[in-house]
Parts: sequence; structure tokens; C-alpha cells
Amino acid sequence: MTLVTGDEELLAERAAASVVAAARAADPGAETHDLLGGKVEPGELTRLTSPSLFGDRAVIVIRSAQDLAKDVIAEIVSYAAHPSEDATLVLLHPGGVKGKALVDGVKKAGARVITVSKLTKPAERLDFIKSEIRSAGRTIAPDAAQALLDAVGSDLRELAAACSQLVFDTPSDKKGIDAAAVARYHRGRAEVSGFTVADAAVEGRLADALEQLRWALSTGVAPVLLVSALAGGLRSLAKVGGAPRNLRGGQLAAHLGMPPWKVDRVKRQLNGWGPEGISHAIQAVATADEQVKGGGADPAYALEHAIQQIVANRTGR
Repeated sequence: MTLVTGDEELLAERAAASVVAAARAADPGAETHDLLGGKVEPGELTRLTSPSLFGDRAVIVIRSAQDLAKDVIAEIVSYAAHPSEDATLVLLHPGGVKGKALVDGVKKAGARVITVSKLTKPAERLDFIKSEIRSAGRTIAPDAAQALLDAVGSDLRELAAACSQLVFDTPSDKKGIDAAAVARYHRGRAEVSGFTVADAAVEGRLADALEQLRWALSTGVAPVLLVSALAGGLRSLAKVGGAPRNLRGGQLAAHLGMPPWKVDRVKRQLNGWGPEGISHAIQAVATADEQVKGGGADPAYALEHAIQQIVANRTGR
């Protein structure tokens, strides 16, 4: 008997599927019953788990177990104390207080518990992407994984599908998947924001920054928001670059008022920057800000020029 609990639907389904696959591997003739919690009737579990005349194993999966009726929950908890040797039962519960009596009861009875949690942090989603690619016998470069996350978004189903498609589309003789492959198949899917443009600019990726800028403008992102994002990216560089050298980890993040993941990202972006270059780049963005707000005739040109100045000052050219 296995309880899969957690609100990350894709991971919960995969966990349940692995239990079912193991049961069917042990007995290829096993009959699978896939049920919804709200539709399971009293006595149904007893009927399905009763020994078969032909000795076949039964595999029962109950999804949305939080919707089970009270008398059905009582039946399952009672069953959990003495489960049938001829049946495999898998319960999927999203967590929360609804149906908590079921969760507590089967845990107390000794059911195997698999917990899956929402992947809320960017680093966790990046690890998910790398794992998906690795399970297909391939590898993906860190910048390519980040590009895929930026392009597809945080939904795990979409990320899993994108990883699968990327492996299929990339030549098999090229084991490693790079950012160029991601750009080739996913360019334009992302909802480009000012932060996307700013990241490319401060990292010195001039062509990418200009391309993302034009895409953002064409999809209706306001020039003033783009200027604000550029200024914010440069201010972050200045803050992290000027922070006390004796601070590390959480202390540094608290001192700067930034989440740790952002501090780590800005540290990587600081490569190639010096104090004078940051100062000049900030001045260039201030000029663009004035032009975008009415001081210039062409906001797009002002933004392009500012990005060129940012990249030039990063490398000292």
C-alpha cells in the first residue's frame, strides 16, 4: 500500500505510475483499476482486493483521495492495517486538511509514503530540467537549462514536454544540448520582460539583448518599464559589487535585501564589470530614461543605444 501525497501533480502521477509499473512487472496479468475518490462506493475496495479465483493480482489506484466519503475512508484505513497480499493499492492525496483522517490513518497503519512538493524555486526547476535531459541519456549546459526555463515557464508538464521534444529535435550524435539548440526551437515562446532584456545586457550578450528588446517592444512592453529594468539590473550589480567582503550566504542576502538566488545570479553577472564601468552604464541608462520620457524623438533608438553602452562599459571597450 502506497500513499502519494503532495500538490505537484506531474510528480505525483509519476510516483503512482512507478508503483503500478513495478506491480505489473511482478505480475504481468495484474488487472489495474483507476478510480476517482469522489466516485468510490462503500464496499468497492473490499470487492476489488478480494482474492481472485485465478490468482491474478489487482492494482488499484485512487486519485483525488481527499474526496473519498467518510465511510470509504474508514474502510481504507481498516484495510491498511491488514492489506491483501494479492493487491497493490495506491492513494493520491494533494495534502491539506481535507481527507486528513485518511492520510493519518494509513500512515499509522504503516503504508509506504511518497511525498512530492511543488517546485517553487528557480534552482529546483533547473534541477528538474537537468534530470529530465539526463534520464534521456543526454546533458544540458547550465545556460541552456536557464534559457529553456525562461522560454517555457514554470509549469512542470510543459517543461517535461519541452525537454522531451528538445532531446528528440537535437541530433543524437550531439550528446550535450547547448543554448543555441534551445534558441533554435524555442525562440519567441517566452513572454519577454524588461528583466530578460536587462539580464542579457549586463551579461554582455549584445545581440540577444537587442533581439529581446525589439521583441518586447513589438509585443507592447512599455519603454519606460524597459529602462526601469535596465536601471534595476545595474543597481543590483553596484549593490552586490560594493557589499562587504566578509559577508557570505544568508548574511549577505539579508544585508543586501535580496533573496539568496538573486545574489548568486548577480555575482555571476558581475564577471567583467568594474566600478567605473557600472557608473558609466548607469549614466547611459539615465540619459535613455530622459529620452524615453519625452526628451527624445525615438524611444526604441534610445533603448538600443543604452544597451550598446552597457555592453561596451562591461568589457571596457
